[in-house]
Amino acid sequence: MPGPAHTPSTPTLSKPPVGRRYARWRATAMKAAVLMVNGYFLLGMGDCNGGSSSSIHESVPAGPTLSALTLSAGLLNPSFDPDVTTYDTMFIGDTNVTVTPTAADAGTTITVNSTPVTSGNASGAINLPSGNTTITLVLTGTDGLTNTYTITAHRLAQQAYAKANNQGAGDELGFSVALDGDTLVVGSRREAGSGTGVNPAHNNGASDSGAAYVFVRNGTTWTQQAYVKASNTGSGDQFGYSVALVGDTIAVGAPFEDGSTTGVNGADDNGALAAGAVYVFTRSGTTWSQQAYIKASNTGADDQFGWSVALSGNTLVVGAPDEDGNGTGINPADSGTISNSGAVYVFGRSGTTWTQQAYVKASNTGAGDLFGHSVAFDENTLALGARGEDGGGTGVTAGSPTDGVTGNGASDSGAVYLFTRSGTTWTQQAYVKASNTGANDGFGISVALSGNTLAVGARSESSNATGINGADNNSASASGAAYVFTRTDTTWNQQAYIKASNTQAGDNFGAAVDVDGDILIVGTGVDDLGPFPSEDSGANGVNGNDSDNSIVDSGAAYIFRRVGSTWSQQAYVKASNTGSDDLFGIAVAVSGDTIAVGAYREDSNATTINPGSAAEADNSATDAGAVYVFQ
Repeated sequence: MPGPAHTPSTPTLSKPPVGRRYARWRATAMKAAVLMVNGYFLLGMGDCNGGSSSSIHESVPAGPTLSALTLSAGLLNPSFDPDVTTYDTMFIGDTNVTVTPTAADAGTTITVNSTPVTSGNASGAINLPSGNTTITLVLTGTDGLTNTYTITAHRLAQQAYAKANNQGAGDELGFSVALDGDTLVVGSRREAGSGTGVNPAHNNGASDSGAAYVFVRNGTTWTQQAYVKASNTGSGDQFGYSVALVGDTIAVGAPFEDGSTTGVNGADDNGALAAGAVYVFTRSGTTWSQQAYIKASNTGADDQFGWSVALSGNTLVVGAPDEDGNGTGINPADSGTISNSGAVYVFGRSGTTWTQQAYVKASNTGAGDLFGHSVAFDENTLALGARGEDGGGTGVTAGSPTDGVTGNGASDSGAVYLFTRSGTTWTQQAYVKASNTGANDGFGISVALSGNTLAVGARSESSNATGINGADNNSASASGAAYVFTRTDTTWNQQAYIKASNTQAGDNFGAAVDVDGDILIVGTGVDDLGPFPSEDSGANGVNGNDSDNSIVDSGAAYIFRRVGSTWSQQAYVKASNTGSDDLFGIAVAVSGDTIAVGAYREDSNATTINPGSAAEADNSATDAGAVYVFQ
């Protein structure tokens, strides 16, 4: 009679020596496993009764390898490993690069883009036009075997200087920006048109009503796709104060809108001054239309619902930093008053219908904390900034500590709260403070999330350090800082304390942050009532002279990149038409290899994209604003 059924076990495969590799497993009719290696078959079998398989340690040459690979500029990602043959790198400001490959074995010949290079020596200069350049290294061993290493190099340069087609003085285009792939949304919080909906006729009949503009890219060319207004445009609403974008959905905040209704698509009135509202628009083809007019479940005058917004998938997050509830945690009773404690609201979409999912308060609600001043959301993780929080602690506290634990030892030091969602249930995961908490630092003025990485801005932090993880002191008031935290399982830890390469008092570095994967962008400036301190360099473009302080409050943005767990500054970015008080860097966004920077007090009277240097230099439209795109 037949024996018991048997499933063959897989042979154990140890890692081959450097320079040698295994190919693939193939099943055979005899229920053993065979490894085919460059044309040779190696057999591993069990004992046919479920016993252990044999170990295979043999290998054959996989072609020659490198022992080292260096570049004259840029950083390889991932870090060099002889067994890794595909890399990418970003070049920011560099127009050419040389590659120095070192072969592991004597006698190996190397070509770089088909040009012979001696092992251990630099190649000739490789030109780097804007966009992607492929660098191909082919190694040939003495036995005739070959191996190929590929580097995809990307050079960052300004791609667009964008103005709205109906722009005027005082519109403040670029106060907010959001970017997703080839779509860019820009807020113009003081635009004065009285129209409603998408692409209405333009006039100046509603002062500071605000607008948003959608730009799209085809290849490397940007065009304006839509001019967006609220369905209930009103003077002073500042529609466009905040914007968010994901795919074909945008959210626009109007924190000074005056409707007293609650919930979604309610009646329009003006019964609650500065209660605030958010508007959701969706795109079908190239056509945008309003999907929802959203109010808080507990609308109150001066709550400023819509001060901040974030979108991910079918979830919308809205901050109301001046909300006055005294509750803590998720969906507390709305009773009692703690002035300007702040709140955050989470909405979910099913089909085309939006409903409120959660009303969120800090675990240590306090007066003036401004919880919800900034919000970020990625998949099921939510980061909420409270720049006025007063706790004196440092580092990360797991869970939801109360006011009795956090204390109030550092006025306006700021904090960030992390929440996670399981199904429709939200839970606070961590309470986050800077490693160098200081009174008035405003940690949490800006936040950004990408997977397990959190970036936090603290624009009023006062150390004079430069670069990464420098010394902490208080000798450069309001120079500003950014902090990066990472999560392993459910535990968050600080990974980096980041300062500008040209730290100066009053630069307000950290006013804006965004992160996508291993790329972090940090902006400078102040978005409140004047004065408007920001970075002061007179440089233009990418990686100019950052020590020239000849143009006051012109503003800057800084790009950092992570390799492994190490961050380094890759670029110092300025406008192509740097001007005094432009506040370039007040809003930033990154999506893949594209970066957008707002300059809401830029003064050009241009009304097109890339109008030329003469038009960019015309400063006859004070505070019209602009947005700059780099790729």
